[in-house]
Amino acid sequence: MKKIIYLCFLILPITLFSQTKNNYPKEVEEVLQKAKANRNELEKVILNYNKSKADSLKLKAAYFLIINMDIHYSADYYWADSTGKRIDYNEMDYPNFFAAVDAFEAIKPKYGKVKPVPFKYLDIDTIKATYLINNIDNAFISWQLPQAKNLSFEEFCNNILPYRVSNEPLQQWRDVYKNKFSWIKDSAANKSTEETLKYFASDFRSWFINTWDLEQRKEPLPRLGPIQLLNRKKGNCDDIGDLMVYTLRSQGYPASLEHIPLWATTSGRHFFNSTYDINGKLIPFDVSTNNVKIDNFSREPSKVVRITYAKQANVLSNILPQNQIPEGFMRMKNYLDVTSEYWQTASLETPLFESFNKPKIAFACVFNGFKWQPTWWGRVFNNKAVFEKLCKGAVFLPSYYINNKVIPAGYPIASGYQKQQILKPDKINTRTITIKQQDKYLLFRIDKKYKLFYWDNNWKLIGEEIATENTTELLFKNVPNNALMLLVPEYSQGKERPFTITADGERQWW
Repeated sequence: MKKIIYLCFLILPITLFSQTKNNYPKEVEEVLQKAKANRNELEKVILNYNKSKADSLKLKAAYFLIINMDIHYSADYYWADSTGKRIDYNEMDYPNFFAAVDAFEAIKPKYGKVKPVPFKYLDIDTIKATYLINNIDNAFISWQLPQAKNLSFEEFCNNILPYRVSNEPLQQWRDVYKNKFSWIKDSAANKSTEETLKYFASDFRSWFINTWDLEQRKEPLPRLGPIQLLNRKKGNCDDIGDLMVYTLRSQGYPASLEHIPLWATTSGRHFFNSTYDINGKLIPFDVSTNNVKIDNFSREPSKVVRITYAKQANVLSNILPQNQIPEGFMRMKNYLDVTSEYWQTASLETPLFESFNKPKIAFACVFNGFKWQPTWWGRVFNNKAVFEKLCKGAVFLPSYYINNKVIPAGYPIASGYQKQQILKPDKINTRTITIKQQDKYLLFRIDKKYKLFYWDNNWKLIGEEIATENTTELLFKNVPNNALMLLVPEYSQGKERPFTITADGERQWW
């Protein structure tokens, strides 16, 4: 099986752990101390599997979960009345989501104006022994299924054992999912993993609604819990990704959540999944698409990261405090950079502007959502930043993150498939350019204004033109050579893409 190293020291034989006075491995004891009042619950799990040598592997699995538990939490919310007092209502007390909504509407008049109150709780503070034991026992049952028989213990720990996927509310899901999706055993008999995924996808489409571009969740709930996914029967790509991790793991298929934090040549982000066949071949898939299996992306992913349960060594949050890292996945401690498994990549070494007290870390930004957004990080050496394994076919802007703001630190660099080019505008040697219509990309509208900008530490106006009835191209003068440009119409919805124009007039969208 194609292997990725997931902090292997966490799952070495127990005898290799350094021991504490309680005879626990040192790494386990450190987390137990953090658990404070909830330590007893975690020790119950250890004692449950420490009674018999037959459970020695389950004990190692429990250690794996505990050692990595202190970084995990649930993001949830409750409803409060106008005074801030929590009202007596819980969505999970009802048999389905429709009943929960009806009940909520019925009690609202009693409390007047109600509001959602977000809160977080740490796994080490709240998780119960019965929850972990149920999870471990069920995971080991799944490991015995034919599709999981070739998994090593390390692969099992990373792709079947974890009780959570992201920061969803904890809910007892193993038995529910094991029973609900047990039909796959007969449907997928003698079928390859790739063929089996089509059965999962067909079932998914029969009852779950993909709400992408249809609606946004209004309550402050970043991720749905596993039982909420079954009850609500709708969600975005991140919810779908979580759902498929639960589904596959419950049936003995190794599964991971893959994340594209930002597309590099369009706006938005994406979540999808990956699994392995019995021979260890990686199979990326997305059950919300017609093909299910992902052979290639239609656009450049700035980065692809695999969300893990285990802590990872080579993450930025081990170097910088959280407040010096832009919001998003880079603040996490549990992800792997797997971009090169999905796209052509290259390392970028880009010069930075001269400045005093230069930060030790710079960020590579992509133009997404009509603004530059950080997607990866690199170390600063000798007035240069080095960014590893960025996708080819995109433009990146080196930046700093200071006081919660993204500050340009150098000129954009175009990482093409054949070469790299620093886009420092030549304002002395200018030229006249022609911007032509292009089907599906740019169609001029009658009597509408079009402004052309170029990037020089911010978007600077070159000029504006008005399209007429017969306009098929616009002419702009005094355009700096070697510039990254952006054409913005007066009716812009923030979807325009930057571009460059070569010496022979060829336009390259980025």
